Amino acid sequence: MVTAVAPLASLESGLRRVEILTDATGLVAVVKERGEESVRLRLGISVGGRTLTRAPEVVRATQGDVVESVAPLSGKTTMRRTRTHRQLTTTFVETDGFEWAVVIRVAEDGVALRYEIPDLWGVSTLDAEHTALELSPFDRAWMLDYQTWYETPRFGGSVDTLRPGDYGFPALLRARDGRDYVLMTESGIDGRYSGAHGVINDERTLLTVRSADAALEIARGPVTPWRVLILGELPTIVESTFVDELAPAQHPSLTDTSWIRPGRAAWSWWSDFYSGAQLDAQKHFVDEAARLGWEHLLIDCGWEQTWVPEIVSYASRYGIQVHLWCVWHDLDGPEKLQRLALWKSWGVAGIKVDFMESESKDRYRWYDTILEESARQRLMVNFHGSVIPRGWARTWPHVLSYEAIRGSEYYVFYQDTPLTAEHNVIQPFTRNVVGAMDYTPVAFSAPGRTTSDAHELALAIAFESGVTHFADSVDAYAARPAAARLLAEIPPRWDETVLLAGTPDTEAVIARRSDDRWFIGAIAAGPARRVRVPLERLGATARSAWVVTDAPGGGLATSEVEVDTLLEVDIADDGGFAAVVAPAGAALFRARSRAERETPRVEQAVVDVDIDGRAELTVDPTAALRVPPRWHAEALGGGRWDVRAPVDLAPGRAGVIMVEVPGVEGVPLLTPVRVVRVLSGSHALSSLPMLAFGNESGPVERDMSNGGGNPRDGRRMSVAGAEHAIGLGMSSPAHAHFHLGGRGHRLIGAVGIDDETPGTAAIAVVELDAREVFRAAVTAGSAPVAFDLDVSGARILTIRTLPQGAEPGHVDWIAPVVHSTRP
Repeated sequence: MVTAVAPLASLESGLRRVEILTDATGLVAVVKERGEESVRLRLGISVGGRTLTRAPEVVRATQGDVVESVAPLSGKTTMRRTRTHRQLTTTFVETDGFEWAVVIRVAEDGVALRYEIPDLWGVSTLDAEHTALELSPFDRAWMLDYQTWYETPRFGGSVDTLRPGDYGFPALLRARDGRDYVLMTESGIDGRYSGAHGVINDERTLLTVRSADAALEIARGPVTPWRVLILGELPTIVESTFVDELAPAQHPSLTDTSWIRPGRAAWSWWSDFYSGAQLDAQKHFVDEAARLGWEHLLIDCGWEQTWVPEIVSYASRYGIQVHLWCVWHDLDGPEKLQRLALWKSWGVAGIKVDFMESESKDRYRWYDTILEESARQRLMVNFHGSVIPRGWARTWPHVLSYEAIRGSEYYVFYQDTPLTAEHNVIQPFTRNVVGAMDYTPVAFSAPGRTTSDAHELALAIAFESGVTHFADSVDAYAARPAAARLLAEIPPRWDETVLLAGTPDTEAVIARRSDDRWFIGAIAAGPARRVRVPLERLGATARSAWVVTDAPGGGLATSEVEVDTLLEVDIADDGGFAAVVAPAGAALFRARSRAERETPRVEQAVVDVDIDGRAELTVDPTAALRVPPRWHAEALGGGRWDVRAPVDLAPGRAGVIMVEVPGVEGVPLLTPVRVVRVLSGSHALSSLPMLAFGNESGPVERDMSNGGGNPRDGRRMSVAGAEHAIGLGMSSPAHAHFHLGGRGHRLIGAVGIDDETPGTAAIAVVELDAREVFRAAVTAGSAPVAFDLDVSGARILTIRTLPQGAEPGHVDWIAPVVHSTRP
């Protein structure tokens, strides 16, 4: 029994009251609902070698209203809203005069606290935080074992049986009354802090907050992020936006957010691991994305800068934007960070950054840099291998998604441990509560899948992400007309989200509204059954519903029904359903394919930079130019432009100028022009830029053999037992185009089959301006064939391989060198 004591300070908001008091453990915060205690939090921090947890003297307690106006661009709701939080700041003084404070916010759906040191002289260290949630009021929890990238399976279990140890946020706990819940997480984090997770003690009595860094340098002001408790019944938990409300308001540098575009994305990596290296594969995904009306294309690992401008241009014809995958250390440091400006100059619209896998303060400082620079470059961001959302969607609304979830990629890497329906059902009540979740849903082709087809399809609605990357091949959707129709109808953003039914152990039935239509996604765990879904929260009106379920014999089935206040659907084992609901008489289906438009006209696709570093472009008179960093362009009138290259642009090297005119939905129409510094001297062909290439397996490799499907995955070249360090590795068939600009004189080198493909053969061809000037049959184990070719006057040099036999031979072009005439 807890002995009643007078609070040191208190705050009331509606029927909720928070009291700061002391008990036998030290300083605590007690949350009361309708006069009854629901939550008890132990408080305290250790700073500069002193522990602040006992009963200090209160020097002041101030309270007031904090009005938060939020207008999200993505998320559970994009409706503008204003929330009033009550705030209590209780300042304590130690016997030596040291002051520190606990700040508490109370909202309709939760309570948050953080610690501040208002008058710290200089700097000190935060040695530990002692905030801990007492577990005695709770009987069940839904957790995940902690790792810094949050990709372990979520599970439910009795609080009494949870093992002591580390658990990731958000953690969901059910009160013993079986009705009320608490979701614990954090918000308002930046490079001043490190991330935190929960630790259950040996006695299973406390869930303590522990920061990633053992000690943090701190200065005056806030010394921790917000520790957040979302409180209430399950609809309150699922629909809460408290985490975003606690984060800082939109960053002042983002004065224009019109370029931020939530939506749906085609993504080829999951269905074809090496497709990121294949231009033709990406064009096919663009074609099908346009048919479905989607907004984005994500090119994952394997993309090559040679053809990225081309796919950006191709996608722009349909108003589709291209996003590129990269690893976090590709952008670590000022020099590497300049890549964002380069990619933006190609017309790229966003980045997927991967493998951060850290909660340290140093990594959050890196996040700060990426957030600011990507906003400056007007690039949308999707963080993978990342931390959970902690409110950045409000401060930096161009952050449209995060991974931090065990999602569909685990079918690729861990086929022996398929994603379970139980794991999926927990997500809307935990991980997806705190922000966008790039689970990459709808993986019909997943090996070993135990969820039903309708369950997979419903994930597209049940799970929210600012950009939803659909996992499967676009052809898998085209083969399932009901799925294709639903995925075409799903809107790019949501006006409103409500939980209609379910629990984290049974099913989640989520309804999301766009304009006058509701989209319902129901995912369930367990045996087949009938699910009864009350619809009163959608409004009391007659409605028409198009429902997609599992067909009895496999596949998907559809039906149209009239509904009022109840929707009843029979679901399969580990099944679900998806539905589109519209007012009676209104159109259920409104999707449109994307019309193709013409990209701007250019006079030449390749232009030479002269000895003075200048080039003249003639383009569509209505067009503007995007130039790479350190390049300059000046309009001369009539569609003519004077382009100046950096003074250190080496001979034979190139930049890409994107010619743009306005398109649709803020997506410009783009055409690339390659601007090449004229050749002089002698150059290994592998050191020169390719205008374009095609290859049977992955990209054409520089100074290594062909390898697999990704860039730079080949081996040292070896022909007839002799190794070579310089050259180009191709499969067969393949081709690569190089710009000589009429400045070449001789091409000298050799060609043969790499020893890594024994028993194969190929034809090697050299072309000048599409005219064949060399052909050789090459076979594995034979000495390479030498060539010495006059390339005088040729603008385009092409090397090509043709297959001979059933297996593609890997062809090595050994030390090909272009000798040029004097400019």
